[in-house]
Amino acid sequence: MKDTTAGAAVETAAGYGIKPSSSDGSHLLVRRAMQFTMFVVGFAVLWMFLYNTASPFGFHGFSHYFIDESAKAGYDPKLQSVLRNASMKDKTVIITTLNDAWAEPGSIFDLFLESFHLGNQTKMFLNHLVVITWDQKAHARCLALHKHCYQVETKGDNFTGEAFFMTADYLHMMWRRIEFLGTVLDMGYNFVFTDTDIMWLRDPFKLFYKDADFQIACDFFNGNTYDLNNSPNGGFNYVKSNKRTISFYKYWFNSRNAYPKLHDQDVLNKIKKNSFISNMKLKIRFLSTSYFGGFCQHAKDFNKVSTMHANCCVGLDNKVNDLKILLEDWKKYVALPENEKNQSHPSWSVSCRTSFGRAKQRKQKNKGWLRRRALAVTV
Repeated sequence: MKDTTAGAAVETAAGYGIKPSSSDGSHLLVRRAMQFTMFVVGFAVLWMFLYNTASPFGFHGFSHYFIDESAKAGYDPKLQSVLRNASMKDKTVIITTLNDAWAEPGSIFDLFLESFHLGNQTKMFLNHLVVITWDQKAHARCLALHKHCYQVETKGDNFTGEAFFMTADYLHMMWRRIEFLGTVLDMGYNFVFTDTDIMWLRDPFKLFYKDADFQIACDFFNGNTYDLNNSPNGGFNYVKSNKRTISFYKYWFNSRNAYPKLHDQDVLNKIKKNSFISNMKLKIRFLSTSYFGGFCQHAKDFNKVSTMHANCCVGLDNKVNDLKILLEDWKKYVALPENEKNQSHPSWSVSCRTSFGRAKQRKQKNKGWLRRRALAVTV
């Protein structure tokens, strides 16, 4: 049956070189206008797609949602479940990492958990603490003491024993941690990362800056929270999940290739003034050691301290010894009557920082011995 519609008539006329009527011409113009409009819209959609794919800092576009959804499909359901169960209402979790050496009874992990019970209004944060374990023994120990535990796939690596500072195992563990935390951000969760050798003595959330994307504790704080010349310590940081921080963690992790012999903290010091970071408008703040102290630089006022970190302290036994002393100091302070707390001026009894100097001396001594031996062999 022959098609007598206007569109068919136009196509037939055009096919035989016959001039269409004025009515048929108007339909042809409308059709071409629609085709042109569809082409323009399609081009605009394609441009938006390519723009958002190329720019990691642009507005959310089609590529953002396609990439996010496809990535989320690959996340471990166990991890999704652990984060969801531990999350605060604003999708914030507290994260620490644990291996067998630090999970032994009476070791770092026990002291870490104890600090939440001894701290001022810190016990509730255990409900939001996710313990990332590096090995099966640490995972079993975590499950015996805590409800939110997740074992990371380490792809044949052995993180069971004590990872000594700056050894290959230590470096690998630190970079695996940065990679994992980047995944948590990509999943849409904010986090407070805390090393297990940090004692929680007060609520830190009251002290965080509301407008910052990435805020980090310091080994040494110079008094200016905005100053990039501060000495950051990667053992404690609060990070909000957004496009800036997700891109920053990927950049930080990938920067390990440029500095293969440095750990994550030293690489952060190398890249923190990079134009790539300043151009992404990442809001960085450094946390004062008056509140977030450590063995490098004490939080001297017991009435203000929030956390204390066993940094500048080498060796597991040294850390355990001084953290026990630190918690005893805190117990004595807590036991004081309220009026005496404000009037007294207690101080920390820890002395582990001397171990840092001793470790450097041993390292220099060993280097000297190796040089002398090499000379003896050549002679």
